[in-house]
Amino acid sequence: MGQMLEEIQYRLKTSSTSLVLFAFRLLSGMALGLTIALIGEEIAGYGSFSFTFVIVTVVAAFLRISKGWQFVGVAVFDLICVLIGLLLRMYILVAPGS
Repeated sequence: MGQMLEEIQYRLKTSSTSLVLFAFRLLSGMALGLTIALIGEEIAGYGSFSFTFVIVTVVAAFLRISKGWQFVGVAVFDLICVLIGLLLRMYILVAPGS
């Protein structure tokens, strides 16, 4: 009986960890997809269907690429994306001739 309860507790722990990791990966993919869709909309000026399609495609691609990543890998990826965004913002603010 005790071994069965330990097995249930272990499965509950691993499934909740997997669910939280999936939610973290999904949130990161949504942010990345929204950013890329907004950039594409400004450049090409496409409609709402294409906007949604780009978001869904980028999220699906990110989930597939980050399948083997753990929390640390996704967090490092997010930090690198934020740093690149800040670098681009700094370039835009300090760009010569603007």
